[in-house]
Amino acid sequence: MLKTHLALEPEPAPEAVEEELAAALPETQGSRFFPLIRRWALHVIPFILLGAAAYILWREFHNVDAQDVLASMRSWGRRAIFTALALSATSFLLMGVVEWLGLRWAGARVPLLPTLLGSFMASGIAHTLGANMLVSGAVRARYYNRYGVSLRQVAATTLFDSLAFAAGLSTLAGLGLVFAGGREIQATRYADAAADGIGVALLACVAGYVALCGFLKRPLRGFGHSITLPSARVALAQLTLGALDNAVAAGILWTLMPPGPVGYLSFVGAYAPSVVAGLASHVPGGVGVFEGSLSALLAEAPPAPLAAAFLGYRLAFFILPLLLACAALVIDTLLQRSRRR
Repeated sequence: MLKTHLALEPEPAPEAVEEELAAALPETQGSRFFPLIRRWALHVIPFILLGAAAYILWREFHNVDAQDVLASMRSWGRRAIFTALALSATSFLLMGVVEWLGLRWAGARVPLLPTLLGSFMASGIAHTLGANMLVSGAVRARYYNRYGVSLRQVAATTLFDSLAFAAGLSTLAGLGLVFAGGREIQATRYADAAADGIGVALLACVAGYVALCGFLKRPLRGFGHSITLPSARVALAQLTLGALDNAVAAGILWTLMPPGPVGYLSFVGAYAPSVVAGLASHVPGGVGVFEGSLSALLAEAPPAPLAAAFLGYRLAFFILPLLLACAALVIDTLLQRSRRR
């Protein structure tokens, strides 16, 4: 009888990913899955990646003179600086459009302009501080509460944004590696065959994601978790906007680099895995890890102009948005408090 009872006992339903994230938003990051392993991994892996990045950066730039870097920065000119700042603003604008689409998909109706502000504050702060999903989710939860957006809807929107970013980055990298010319690929540390294979694999993954969204009408389940996927039409909008956003963000760094053998298509093929390495490191903003990965892949890029481009990229896409987002958050908080009095 005991065996029969145990056999008939229903298995626990998988917990929705957005529910887990929503539960974590008011608190610090939880650790329900292999807590000891995860705790050690999150503490050790960033130091390993940061150490590897420090070695690569030393190897690539230890002979670079600071005066050469400053000379490269002075050579940008006003046009390049204005273009980099305009591309940074465009990237955050596209993030806001993705967020507006994600809120609507989650069932929340927030006007576009407030969404753009909320997205900028969340992305501008989380972009630099790291722990993107939790930090941006916490900022969104505080800001969108006035519009009646629940924590579950905030979590679903945060997941939607992350999927758009991943699909867009994969699409951009895949197209760049497949369509880059042989001379461009040779200027990186990719082999021709490897570049084509990686590009095709990335595009196949993106196509598989869209197909899954089109055919799967119920939540995707696995490893005790479940996630609700958007429709194929929304998924296409996700990857299109995500690819444009990442293309514009890559353009910031590309604009500040001097003309050379590395073309834009092969450049984004190196840019994408470097962004992923920075995110995986859990180092705030991926500082050092991103630069180390990209400098290692761009074999023929001159060191001093590349170091200068890294500094300009950090200023235009991380530091300046962080300062503006923090200022906007403080002003918004003061305005909300004054309205409650």
